[in-house]
Amino acid sequence: MKKYISAILFMATSVLAAQETENKTEKWSAGRPDGHAPISVMADHMHGKGEWMFSYRYMYMNMEDLKQGADDASFDDALADYMVTPTKMPMNMHMLGAMYAPGDKLTLMVMLNYLGLEMDHVTRMGGTFTTEASGFGDIQLSGLYQLVNQNRQTVHGQLGISIPTGSVTESDVIPASAPSEVELPYPMQIGSGTFDTNLSLTYLGQAETVSWGSQLRGVFRFGKNDRDYRYGNRYSLNNWFAVKASDWFSLSVRLEGLLVDDIDGADPNLNPLMVITADTNNSGGDYINSGIGFNTYVPNGPLKNLRLAFEFGIPVYQNLNGIQLKNKETLTFGAQYSFN
Repeated sequence: MKKYISAILFMATSVLAAQETENKTEKWSAGRPDGHAPISVMADHMHGKGEWMFSYRYMYMNMEDLKQGADDASFDDALADYMVTPTKMPMNMHMLGAMYAPGDKLTLMVMLNYLGLEMDHVTRMGGTFTTEASGFGDIQLSGLYQLVNQNRQTVHGQLGISIPTGSVTESDVIPASAPSEVELPYPMQIGSGTFDTNLSLTYLGQAETVSWGSQLRGVFRFGKNDRDYRYGNRYSLNNWFAVKASDWFSLSVRLEGLLVDDIDGADPNLNPLMVITADTNNSGGDYINSGIGFNTYVPNGPLKNLRLAFEFGIPVYQNLNGIQLKNKETLTFGAQYSFN
């Protein structure tokens, strides 16, 4: 918590510094390749009055092998206490977004995602099997409000809500249940089942050929879903730095600190002794994630304001509660198009 208080104080200081500089007329500009954050960062920018933006993102995230706390663990370690353990879980996510600015200080945003999940398992007896789930996730609605835009620095806040349209009752056939389906554990569910609040504060700065940014974000979950549990709150601090190599191309690096609380409650349909993913003690943890990527921007012509971006991310530190699949690589690709 002290880290996040320090981060808030740092960003507040940045706001004051932006307000007190002598040159208060030169505004931060989105009209350059590094005018947007790395593509994995959401709600990173705003739009001018009357402007629209539509976006598509594709994200692939792979989880493979196990960690217990901060140390690597073997499948035998898990199978000493559980009948089944996952060995790998790739996730594919397609995200559609729209933004509209009714005024220069306010931008509205909606996001919808479609997830495809797959999890490979091994049993204590040496058998293997795979479960799958797919569907539309929760809908995100947000408002972004600009606090500062001067001296090539800008600060804006986000207030959003997640509507629980995604399923928390996904099921599939496993060897012990064949031919019937059984409800899948928590990581294989599509939605949260709860109304969640998204809050963020984003600071952006730029010079002639470089730009930088920082975003403090919290996801807060309220109540419990129809299965009598809620996922843990999430707290993150994202920082990035980009170099504008030309009018249409920039390179970026990113570092994120992420804290995830464990699951509160338990689904009565899941047996926590069967598989590690059905035990809520094996949820949540602390992460430091890194990313390197590029942004492209069309500055003029018939495709003006079209953006294509890519980022490759890997964790540099993971300290997980209990025993869990560890995060591996994450690939994010995006296309964004804005117009008046």
